[in-house]
Amino acid sequence: MRRLPLVVLILALAASPAAADCYADYKAKQDNPLRLHYGVAQVSDGACNPGAAAAELRPRLAADGWMLLNVLSTFGPEGLEERRASAGPNFLRY
Repeated sequence: MRRLPLVVLILALAASPAAADCYADYKAKQDNPLRLHYGVAQVSDGACNPGAAAAELRPRLAADGWMLLNVLSTFGPEGLEERRASAGPNFLRY
């Protein structure tokens, strides 16, 4: 009987879904002089929608003087490669 709780715990951990990777593509700007960039960033699983991703990205970008304009979309790892070339140096930078 003492093994039953351990077995239940192991089964529960094995049945829980693995953490899914979540990414967002966004547009940001700097003023004086005006500079724009498109980027891709990893966001937490809890921020895997455009509104929550924007809230998470805004302070990251602001730390380097960028202002988030908008989050275009959120997606899983399957969308990374198709966005790599467009994001250039801002691919997973923030």
